[in-house]
Amino acid sequence: MTALTLSTAAAPGLRADAIVIGVAKGANGPSVAPGAEAVDKAYDGRLAGVLETLGASGAEGEVTKLPAPSGFKAPVVVAVGLGAEPEKDAGFDAEALRRAAGAAARALAGAKKAAFALPLTDAADAGVVAEGVLLGAYSFDAYKESAKETKPAKGNGNGKAPLAEAALLGGKPRDKAYKAAIERAAAVAEELNRARDLVNTPPNDLNPEAFAAVAQAAAKEHGIKVQVLDEKALTKGGYGGILGVGAGSASGPRLVKLSYTSPKAKKSLAFVGKGITYDSGGISLKPAGHNETMKCDMAGAAAVFAAVVAAARLGLEVNVTGWLALAENMPSGSATRPGDVLRMYSGKTVEVLNTDAEGRLVLADALWAASLEKPDAIIDVATLTGAMMLALGSRTYGIMANDDAFRSAVHEAAEESGEPAWPMPLPEHLRKGMDSPTADIANMGERMGGGLVAGLFLREFVGEGITWAHLDIAGPAFNEGGPFGYTPKGGTGTAVRTLVRVAERVALGDLG
Repeated sequence: MTALTLSTAAAPGLRADAIVIGVAKGANGPSVAPGAEAVDKAYDGRLAGVLETLGASGAEGEVTKLPAPSGFKAPVVVAVGLGAEPEKDAGFDAEALRRAAGAAARALAGAKKAAFALPLTDAADAGVVAEGVLLGAYSFDAYKESAKETKPAKGNGNGKAPLAEAALLGGKPRDKAYKAAIERAAAVAEELNRARDLVNTPPNDLNPEAFAAVAQAAAKEHGIKVQVLDEKALTKGGYGGILGVGAGSASGPRLVKLSYTSPKAKKSLAFVGKGITYDSGGISLKPAGHNETMKCDMAGAAAVFAAVVAAARLGLEVNVTGWLALAENMPSGSATRPGDVLRMYSGKTVEVLNTDAEGRLVLADALWAASLEKPDAIIDVATLTGAMMLALGSRTYGIMANDDAFRSAVHEAAEESGEPAWPMPLPEHLRKGMDSPTADIANMGERMGGGLVAGLFLREFVGEGITWAHLDIAGPAFNEGGPFGYTPKGGTGTAVRTLVRVAERVALGDLG
């Protein structure tokens, strides 16, 4: 991962491959953002005009490169757009800084060192810039021949290695708040990037057993207690949902429990993640054109895994348990059929009307297992429904909950983290559509409002009196388009930052 440093050095004398500055979109053209005063002075105060001549407007994510002024030790200035110029005396939005830093880091693939002279008014700004740099510099190269040690590494899709080092100018290396902000950014970004790696790993190499092994290794490294239930243990325990989904695959399912405990904790959280390492749809096979990205159907479990490890690395004063419900959904002679009835871990029976509605089945077992430990709150994360993508698009995830105040608090945590999310309802009238003449409930209901129906199904498996929220990340979990800001093509790590922020707020006693 890109190395981070805080620096009080002046931009002209710093040895680097590039100096990164911010440019805002003003009413009368681009304007140079605070932090770049020394660079602007070297252009005799005409840097904004030069950039405008080169076609720069200051629009968010826009990157413009130009030769550095005479006397600079760095050969290139990289101007990155911050979006609309803030009102007088107002600073730049945290997400604007994060995205700008990410866009610049991507543009500097192949560079050994870059100095970031973006607006830093306090330690929090330093943290979001650092986070943007680390997330923007991400690349997934494990399967590229050119990434081997004997050949130059590729990164970010342009054949160059990721930015090796970033110095944040205007930072305070000896200030405890700045150091803490950088350390937090590094821990969260590194674990988020690990989640991206898992999502991007092809399913022939990441089956449930392999995912469980990754979790075990990380748990050992960071002092997290881990328990893995294999097919034998799941059968003995009566986990009918997880077993039913995994029945058609040669790779057996797993339920992984990760437990981080703090001696100072007063509250406990449970995070539950859907971990379908490949989703063919099962007997209800997906049509051609819908299978190619289904390695990403374990993004919820990846997010939960990363969030628990990040909480441990940050030493948060809250107990956090992660439940990874892992299975591969495949069609075969042993696969669950439409019309089959599964007895879930909770004892309830479910009539399976569609085997492609499998995520809610594995989550149901894990939610009940989490409920038995009586946490203060449960949050599940899942790439659950195409309906949520139709409702909110590809960059925003939906939040449902059995408590309005908690739903609002989770939404606030998402906004603070820079993750677009939107509160969604759980209309009671949709529950009737899941009534089954054969079982306690069916795994399908009305087609319209399918994302909300899925949320209502999950609610049935949350223990009585336990506060719960459901994050449907089907849209933003996997970016099929081009990279933007700090978001790469492929796995995005969506929900990791929200979960970490929720844990931080619970530890501080200020979550709802």
